[in-house]
Amino acid sequence: MNPVIQRRVQLGLLVVGVTVTFMALTLIAGCFKNDSTIEASKATVMAEVVSVDSLHAAVNFQTPDGSFHSPRFGLLYPTELSEGQRISVDYAVYNPDLARPTGRTAVLSIIPALSVVVGAWLVVGLLMVGVAEFSRRWARRDATDEPDAVAAEGDTAERDETVSPGSP
Repeated sequence: MNPVIQRRVQLGLLVVGVTVTFMALTLIAGCFKNDSTIEASKATVMAEVVSVDSLHAAVNFQTPDGSFHSPRFGLLYPTELSEGQRISVDYAVYNPDLARPTGRTAVLSIIPALSVVVGAWLVVGLLMVGVAEFSRRWARRDATDEPDAVAAEGDTAERDETVSPGSP
């Protein structure tokens, strides 16, 4: 493999790894920002879990002023909830769409985000080693093919010299 192509492929893999790392760190920072927004104007109420899937939990709750809310994007940190369950929810008074189960914080986002980063870097590392190994084997194959080609040309030249002109 051409060394320029190898460097470009490896640089592209590094860009992918850095991008995934940046995205995971941004995710963690966003979770901490949401938590600080909730903490700045926190209110706690009882809510009913309306629906649950692997990534979302929809709840309904009534604020002390009497209005009903169902956060648009569901709860933050929605694991281990079941439909029909009544839970205590912390929400931001100025933004009731920002809600989380009481006692759960952004710390829960660290392990999943870092596991994605570690997995991505393992894949990137394996691919980089694979590209380097492929390039090394390609170079070795080219190096072993060249002496054969040179030897074949030399054999032809020797045969031409041993044959005298005019002899049958």
